[in-house]
Amino acid sequence: MNPAVFGPDIMAVSQDRKQPYEEKANAGDVVSLVTDLLAAAVKSAASDIHFEPTESELIVKFRLDGVLNPIETLPKSLSDNVIARLKVLGGLLTYRNDIPQEGRILIRNAENEAVMDQRLAVFPTIHGQRAVVRLFYKNKELMDLDQLGFADHIFENLRRFAAKSEGVLLLTGPAGSGKSTTMAAVLRHILKKFPGKSIVTLEDPVEIRIDGATQVQITPHGELTYPTALRSLLRQDPQVLMIGEIRDAETAKIAIEAGLTGHLLMSTMHSGTPAGAFLRLLEMGIEPYQVTSSISAVLNQRLVRKLCSKCKQKNKESGLCEATGCDDCFNTGYKGRVLIAEMVQLDGQLREGILAKADADQLEAILTEKGHTNILEDGRRLLEQGITSQEELNKVCGIV
Repeated sequence: MNPAVFGPDIMAVSQDRKQPYEEKANAGDVVSLVTDLLAAAVKSAASDIHFEPTESELIVKFRLDGVLNPIETLPKSLSDNVIARLKVLGGLLTYRNDIPQEGRILIRNAENEAVMDQRLAVFPTIHGQRAVVRLFYKNKELMDLDQLGFADHIFENLRRFAAKSEGVLLLTGPAGSGKSTTMAAVLRHILKKFPGKSIVTLEDPVEIRIDGATQVQITPHGELTYPTALRSLLRQDPQVLMIGEIRDAETAKIAIEAGLTGHLLMSTMHSGTPAGAFLRLLEMGIEPYQVTSSISAVLNQRLVRKLCSKCKQKNKESGLCEATGCDDCFNTGYKGRVLIAEMVQLDGQLREGILAKADADQLEAILTEKGHTNILEDGRRLLEQGITSQEELNKVCGIV
């Protein structure tokens, strides 16, 4: 999709509220202006709001279905006041403009009942302070494992993992690819199917509330770090552990040991592929035999945009549906997102490759030889069902 096309159409759709913004900006009513922008983001189901200062203006952008789009342009003279208002809402230090700050904006009215949390991050730049508000929604449609849209074989593998008493499941994928939603759904499945299990999560921050689980918020700049909390929790007899992210060698070592000593553990890791996740653990100093003995599976996932059901059209030559654009989807051709994924479980041949410290290409060759369904091939089921387009699938999978 061409962002230049998306931006003006968003503006055209929002002309009914553009005039009030201009009037409030001219009157200096920053409090009402910020309130309106936050409400508009919720109404649009935006996941993030960016306030980006430039040399001459303050640009407001909404992230819709994973794509960042300009929504409003405010006068430069209002930039400091808008950011100051956000800092007041987020409980930050308004007199400190030279350091990064993070906070939470409380939800005060019934109109935002769909929003579970609002996180604020402020960062200094050469043109002033840049702010981003992240919105977390109460999505009742994505609570259970069978609602996420996994292919049947991945769904069954996740159910089998949830029934285990020990082992480690690693989730990989870029930020905003639904990893936290997947882990929360697996934990709810365990709570439902195996009541009485002790479940503890360590997160930075806690994004999704899970009834029945003990959730701990990590403070990376304080004393309660992932390694400190994890070591202490292992003495409190947890059966299931969820770690928000394995960021360093110390956390990786403790997580692997937990998976070897009668704990079921899930965590995320920065890696583009399952093979890359195995190599990252080896680079962190985890012994190959520990990786093969503890890791049950690696789940790699992405989110692709869904074609707008009101305007998508089928290409007569390819037989595949393509994006068109209408008022309902802001002329993007897409509305909403859906999951694609690949899951690798360790078997004999893959274990041998890891024990031999094979490189990424060698591990990928092993997966190809055993008929592994990669993430691009999983996405083709959505093409056949007319849910997404080839262009979107290629973009998300990094195919030029």
